[in-house]
Amino acid sequence: MSTTSAPTARAAPARAHGAAPRRRARTVTAGPRPSAVVSLPLLIGAAYCLLPVLWVLAASTKSASELFSTFTLAPSTHLLGNVADLSAYRDGVFWRWMLNTALYAGVGALLSTLVSAMAGFGLAKYSFPGKRAVFNVLLAGVLVPGVVLAVPQYLLLAKVDLTNTYWSVLLPSIISPYGIYLARIFAAAAVPDDVVEAARVDGAGDARVFARIGLPMMRAGLVTVFLFQFVAIWNNFMLPYIMLGDDKLFPVTVGLNGLLNQGASQPAMYTSVVTGALLAIVPLVALFLCLQRYWQVDLTSGAVKG
Repeated sequence: MSTTSAPTARAAPARAHGAAPRRRARTVTAGPRPSAVVSLPLLIGAAYCLLPVLWVLAASTKSASELFSTFTLAPSTHLLGNVADLSAYRDGVFWRWMLNTALYAGVGALLSTLVSAMAGFGLAKYSFPGKRAVFNVLLAGVLVPGVVLAVPQYLLLAKVDLTNTYWSVLLPSIISPYGIYLARIFAAAAVPDDVVEAARVDGAGDARVFARIGLPMMRAGLVTVFLFQFVAIWNNFMLPYIMLGDDKLFPVTVGLNGLLNQGASQPAMYTSVVTGALLAIVPLVALFLCLQRYWQVDLTSGAVKG
């Protein structure tokens, strides 16, 4: 009995140890939480961008006597009256400024997007002598502010008698180095070389390859180019200010600047300026809301292909 009980006694702890294996601690990983170091600058940036818009929205509802005598963000009830006064100013010249701005921004952005698409597709999918030099010059053009080019462009257009016309604002807006750069990057990522080569083997010409293959695949990126260029032309001030002398050709930025200068002698004009600024924001907001889904697709596809 004593000889068999000892091994059994020694084996029992081993079996007990093996029958009850140690369980690993289960750790629950929570999702990433935004750090205060990251969130605080974003909130400050959002407030910095939104506070002026809130001020314009509140100030446009005030009368001339309330504009500088009441709390900054406290709204009033004179918005419709201010819109009526602005519409009655010089037989509705403000709405002509809005139509001019829509013409400059709409036509200019469409033409600029088309030119950017063709140039970007060519730089991305074709090989030719001097390609790198052309792209480097393009990058240099992105770094040059548009204000620097306004005076040389005026002198060039003055030699062909195109100043103080619609063309003097439209023609300089067609070429956008930044738009061409974006189109080139997106064409290189979104249009496979194999698809282009297969179309050429099937007998498709360059124009057909671009129209039937390049444009559909680049559509989401071209929406981004269109948005950037539309906003840039809509908010442009210096170029039309230099090019135009007839106030019937003014865009809304130059027109409101004229009203603001009149406010020094006629303080009642300040409410018209603020109301006009509010109305000038509405088309931009509507455009972003309409094209937002295309822009989201563009950002997502860019992240996947990167």
